[in-house]
Amino acid sequence: MRDPRRFRNAVYLGLALCFVALGLFAGLSRSSGMGRVMVVAAVALLPTLGLLALIAFLVLNGMTMLRKEGRTVANLLSLACAVGIVGLLALLAVALVTRHQALIALSTGAVLVVGYVAFLFFCYLSYGFLYRRMPVPRSVDFVVVLGAGLLGGRRVSPLLASRLERGRAVFESLDGGAAKLIVSGGKGSDERLSEAEAMADYLVKRGFPADRLILEDRSRTTEENLLLSAELMRAAKPQGFRSVVVTNDFHSYRAALIASDLGVPAQVVGSPTAAYFLPSATIREFIAVFVRYWKVNLPICAFLAVPALVVLPW
Repeated sequence: MRDPRRFRNAVYLGLALCFVALGLFAGLSRSSGMGRVMVVAAVALLPTLGLLALIAFLVLNGMTMLRKEGRTVANLLSLACAVGIVGLLALLAVALVTRHQALIALSTGAVLVVGYVAFLFFCYLSYGFLYRRMPVPRSVDFVVVLGAGLLGGRRVSPLLASRLERGRAVFESLDGGAAKLIVSGGKGSDERLSEAEAMADYLVKRGFPADRLILEDRSRTTEENLLLSAELMRAAKPQGFRSVVVTNDFHSYRAALIASDLGVPAQVVGSPTAAYFLPSATIREFIAVFVRYWKVNLPICAFLAVPALVVLPW
């Protein structure tokens, strides 16, 4: 209730869903007949079938990303996750077959750490899905659209156009007529003009009133987008402001976490993204969130891995 953007909310939701699932399994396992059969079948089949389906999906998505988006590290994330899962399963199989002490210790530590990361990813996905469906406030002072890279250094990309169209739709749905729309994005080293200028040109050419636009053309990162836009909003409304930030749906929850950490009063909403692009983009966003809270995550990973590794015959 204090702040729906906090990551602890995602962890609470993840724990709640896990306990609900455990409660359902426990209740069904105590029943007779079909309920018990369903529990046995689920425990026996779902992990195996789920892993096989996940690996196949990640491989297919990775191939699609390479074909449509090119060979970059970010576009290899789906394939990398599939290879990692297969590698972990292979390590477990070899450890179980050989019963080698070192392999058992390594596989145990790996499973514990991967299990923790997978749980956080589940929390991130679950709460991100919920956060994106929270109602958009209709009484705000500013709508902020975050920038993205320009095509050819000067043209709005389809991804950025999706943000601008969603920002315009949010702006037009607001109550009253005093709100402003801020386009936020600086000039990259490979760009001929700032993202804010290209975004403003895109909107004005499509009939958006130029006098309702504010350009923030200095930012290079999401943090700078939010901080520099907040400076403009505070200058315009020093007594306090309310805002909605628009980005793509895969980026919305991480942007909300950053806004919360920076103390920027904003709800973040997402615009649609091509379905094939979502898995890799979501994995990339989760990695950024995991690294952002490394002071918590790394000690927990060490706590989980060290007890298994200390039994190694060094």
